[in-house]
Amino acid sequence: MAAVTVVDLTHVRCSQYDICVKQRISEFCALTENGSQEPVFCITDPEGSVGTDRFPRSSIQEMFIGFSNSPQVLCKSSLSAALYSFKQAIDNEDISNVKVVTSSRRRGLFQVYQELLFTSAYNFEYRILFDNLSHDCCPAGQCTGSSSSSSAQADDAKRELSTFLQHLPALRGDITILRSSLISDCFGHGYSTRTGGISYISTLSSLNLFCNPRRKDSRAVVAENLRRLGLQAGFHPQQFNLIKCNHASDVWVMGKPAPDSYDGMVTNRVGVVIAAPGADCMPLLFTDPVAKVIGVAHAGWKGTLMGIAMATMNAMVSEFGSRPADIVCVIGPSVGPCCFTLDQDSARKFHAIHPDCVRHIDSSRPYVDIRLATRILLERGGIKPEHIEDIRVPHQSDSTLCTSCRPELFFSHVRDGLNFGTQIGFLWIK
Repeated sequence: MAAVTVVDLTHVRCSQYDICVKQRISEFCALTENGSQEPVFCITDPEGSVGTDRFPRSSIQEMFIGFSNSPQVLCKSSLSAALYSFKQAIDNEDISNVKVVTSSRRRGLFQVYQELLFTSAYNFEYRILFDNLSHDCCPAGQCTGSSSSSSAQADDAKRELSTFLQHLPALRGDITILRSSLISDCFGHGYSTRTGGISYISTLSSLNLFCNPRRKDSRAVVAENLRRLGLQAGFHPQQFNLIKCNHASDVWVMGKPAPDSYDGMVTNRVGVVIAAPGADCMPLLFTDPVAKVIGVAHAGWKGTLMGIAMATMNAMVSEFGSRPADIVCVIGPSVGPCCFTLDQDSARKFHAIHPDCVRHIDSSRPYVDIRLATRILLERGGIKPEHIEDIRVPHQSDSTLCTSCRPELFFSHVRDGLNFGTQIGFLWIK
């Protein structure tokens, strides 16, 4: 499996910078027996002399004797910027195995960045060198890193990375939020689309709002995407609560102990933002303008059959006194019956809800309309038909939104496979 090596040439603090760098490279070359077929990246200090006339980048590259490819030298404005550029480079080549060559003191800092910028989809291995380097002007250990506490290093790294990410340009255009005229102005709400974030991997680009450890969008990047959405929508990320999906029918009533996973969430707390994810599954938004109660639900085909929509509505009724006739439900973007198929047994369960929910019932993979099934179940549960709406794109007459058919607007598991991004529906009481 392809791998890449990062050689840490940062944090050199002495008057003979070039001598320290040469010693580090010599030790690394000795480790690899003067040759490697793997790509090598060298990360240097921006305040060092690398890149100047006195010590050009080419001089570093020439020191790697016997290597099949010249190393790439990353001399950026910060370690955050260098590691972000490094991640972009390996993602472009679909490389996930990383060897980091650094000192024992610097390893902790690199591990902080590993946690912030990478996920479990990457495998990191650390090789400790450079701990015993010394020369006349630089006592042993002086060039191997800061003696700052690990917690202080972590805090500094988080602040530096956050600042760096905030200055990155938005990709794929501006943030677009879809809203419903059915929802009262006493609530803040919306559905995100995929534009206006900083995620650069094609199937996650660009406003991905969920960090899955098996995918390659990191917590820090997703947090920055959420910050940008909050600025546009009018909420603060610290008040944000996202459903912990299990494709079932559990509902968390905020204020009570939270279950390990839940696909519905209800509250009457002012200012608390609740949200449901979707990438073919439906993010459902429930509002009661009379009792001032809200709910959200994540409804895939399994959750639909298990009754997550009704379970969320029933929690609003039983816990906060809502009446079904007062509740409004907006059905967010999801995969449509044009693109979504199920096996015969599962499709027949939707056919039992209503025959119109299934197309080509006798085929091996019938097409299923999960939105229609949800609407029918909600109407049977007492929500008025005029209080249920499929979210649409403004000024488009025929715009019922299939996530798989609209790659310019939405992420889709059906279309993009396992490394898919996530949009959300969000809601709060003003």
